[in-house]
Amino acid sequence: MLLDFLKAFLVGGLLCAVAQVLIDRTNLTPARILSGCVVLGVLLGAIGVYGPLADWAGAGATVPLLGFGSLLAKGVREAVQEKGALGILTGGLTAASGGIASAVIFAFLTALVFRPREKG
Repeated sequence: MLLDFLKAFLVGGLLCAVAQVLIDRTNLTPARILSGCVVLGVLLGAIGVYGPLADWAGAGATVPLLGFGSLLAKGVREAVQEKGALGILTGGLTAASGGIASAVIFAFLTALVFRPREKG
């Protein structure tokens, strides 16, 4: 069990460190880097590379944005097998609906607790 935690920490930390280096050392905006992580996760998930990594690393690979992209690809693949071409439009959102709903709910609750203000 301790080994599972270590694998998750190392893989998740490495993925986040790579993204942080891109933010610090390139002229790309953080939004573009984060979007690129999702797209890379979709591509790696679509070709079947990200699944084995997620199985091995657990939450270290499924929690970062690459894991979200991989989940979208997996959802589309499964929905296309079940529903045909309609699955292209519905599969990704169906697979990720729990995470998306959680993000919306927690963002709303955070907005209720904290008051936004201008920077500076």
